[in-house]
Amino acid sequence: MKKLILQILLVCFAFQANFAQNTNPATGKNAVPPGYDAFFKAVQMARVFPDSKTFPDCTPKFPLAEIVKRYEQQHTQPDFGLREFVTAHYTLPHSYSSNFKADTSRSAAEHINVLWDVLTRQPEAPVPGSSLIPLPHAYVVPGGRFGEVYYWDSYFTMLGLEVSKRTGLIQNMVDNFAYLIDTLGFIPNGNRTYYLGRSQPPFFASMVQLLANAKGKEVYVRYLPQLEKEYAFWMSGTDKLGKQNGAFRRVVRMPGGEILNRYWDDSPTPRPESYREDVETADLAIGQAAKTSKNAQNARNINQLRKSTYRHLRAGAESGWDFSSRWLRDGKTLATIRTTEIVPVDLNCLLYNLEKTLATAYETKGNAERAKSYQTAAEKRRQAVYAYCWDKSAQFFTDYDFVTHRTTGIYSLAGMFPFFFNMNIGTPQTAASRIERDFLKDGGLLTTLADTHQQWDAPNGWAPLQWITYKGLKDNGFAELAGKIRSRWIANNVRVYKLTGKLVEKYNVTDITLKAGGGEYPVQDGFGWTNGVLLRMLAEE
Repeated sequence: MKKLILQILLVCFAFQANFAQNTNPATGKNAVPPGYDAFFKAVQMARVFPDSKTFPDCTPKFPLAEIVKRYEQQHTQPDFGLREFVTAHYTLPHSYSSNFKADTSRSAAEHINVLWDVLTRQPEAPVPGSSLIPLPHAYVVPGGRFGEVYYWDSYFTMLGLEVSKRTGLIQNMVDNFAYLIDTLGFIPNGNRTYYLGRSQPPFFASMVQLLANAKGKEVYVRYLPQLEKEYAFWMSGTDKLGKQNGAFRRVVRMPGGEILNRYWDDSPTPRPESYREDVETADLAIGQAAKTSKNAQNARNINQLRKSTYRHLRAGAESGWDFSSRWLRDGKTLATIRTTEIVPVDLNCLLYNLEKTLATAYETKGNAERAKSYQTAAEKRRQAVYAYCWDKSAQFFTDYDFVTHRTTGIYSLAGMFPFFFNMNIGTPQTAASRIERDFLKDGGLLTTLADTHQQWDAPNGWAPLQWITYKGLKDNGFAELAGKIRSRWIANNVRVYKLTGKLVEKYNVTDITLKAGGGEYPVQDGFGWTNGVLLRMLAEE
């Protein structure tokens, strides 16, 4: 299968600088034919498809060089139709669940257990020109517009698979992620070539823990090589940091010399799957800068601002929170995005858990020295998260802006990750009070307190953050509040299911007569992590 990945990368051309700056990873030469970038841009900017993700997911019917040649010959002709040209030269992505009809006489739990098979994909042979990276084992996709596996989604999906006693499918998915780590050196955002510049919140250690709970501690030793490689990916570049301050890729030297992490992407270009949206956001950023700075008119400065905006957008996508007021300089406008300037509290809690898991793996293996080194690393990170991310005035965890050297002041459910991972920092009483006072609504928990029309802000609630907060509160002695969150979220999910026959990606938790909204695309149904968390919460009864 490793050879298959290389073949896919060689053939798949890396859409619009999505991997290694449009170069063939084997030869270092340009991986797409001349003129392809202009053609790709024309399709995306013309809105040939309402969803920008559709075109990168299409499969070419002919060699790319031939398609580009035909486009260059035909596109200036008076009767040329771009959509007709694309559909004649590409096969559109298959919609797997479009014919599935829910039976709302079933309970939500029964519906989910039927839906697992609808959302499961079997291994496929590589298809020339397809952006899909084939995986060796079966896996569960989220649903809706998403025809591939997603990294952090999968952990919350696994919570439900565990309840459904589908340990074999959990094993397959963990093995797929281990395979990606072995083949690529990391777990990409999803198994698409256009995601190869970034990862997602690192839940692989949590997945291994979940599997170890079912199969025993030897699981830690089995996946120790992949846990090490995952850690090396996130810590890459540490040796390039100065003694004080500075950042490189995903690592940041803090003022006290500690090393924490940020989100990043290796390409300062528009995301292929959101190409038009990213270009428009960069244009807005440039326009705003022009109003406030004469230097913004300089071509070099404009180009730098455009590239930095693209990188912030891509890093925001790596965070999984694409997009949120967490990443916005003014707290409301996407054009002010600054993701790579922020040390996120949730990311560093996840890496604390990875360090603890590595310590457990080495302890299980009988290597006390290595176990102690990772315990030490975890303890240093634990103290650093408290030092930089605990907002003493608000008595709540927030992200840290390492450019301005202060917490961001944006309150979100990311602040509950230290309690979910039982890091014994901060004050759970004050965090619980804020959650109940500010975040808890009729339909569950708000993601943030800001209504920006971005999907990871109010009034939306998301399954993974309901679980993180619920479990974090329950484990820290706040069972009554955790129970309120659980019951309201379940009721909201079940209400929408009974009305529509769907479990969806996100929910409006403030006005429970409405569906959620905001973001770059419509609300998606399916839905992997909603199914997983709902089933797990129902099992808590």
